[in-house]
Amino acid sequence: MAKKPDSSKRERSDSPKKEKSESEFIEKVLSVNRCSKVVKGGRKFSFSALILVGDGKGRVGYGFAKANELTDAIRKGGEAARKNMVVCPMEGTTIPHEITIHWDGATVLLKPAPAGTGVIAGSKVRAILELAGVKDVMAKNLGSTNPINQVKATFEAIDKLSTRAELRQRRGI
Repeated sequence: MAKKPDSSKRERSDSPKKEKSESEFIEKVLSVNRCSKVVKGGRKFSFSALILVGDGKGRVGYGFAKANELTDAIRKGGEAARKNMVVCPMEGTTIPHEITIHWDGATVLLKPAPAGTGVIAGSKVRAILELAGVKDVMAKNLGSTNPINQVKATFEAIDKLSTRAELRQRRGI
């Protein structure tokens, strides 16, 4: 009987650690795709999931995963998103400068906006910028409506952004 209280104490001490690490990031499912394959016994379904993870303080990442079960695809995508985190440079509540990025068929335009404007963007770009912690920005999706290409173009734009201090340092000012 002495072992049971020890094992329950162990479970209690582990769960707050898991909750603490999980609560650091906000996870959002951007898109789910169901694919079917016709086999001898009928249809076999598989799923792909595009997951976004961010802390609202400048760090954001995305993950794309496939699995035979939807929950597995979402879990794997979340793990991949945590591994692929990038830092979004900001000036106050907006981005430092305007940028246009082409990725496959998708083109994303990001423009800084004055304080109080809010996030004016399409669904995928809006989700990324909100989870990154950007409060004021204007964005436009041009071209492709493929969610994966839109996300990749947005992350490429975030990666190419640089602050004024970084520009001065590169120029030697």
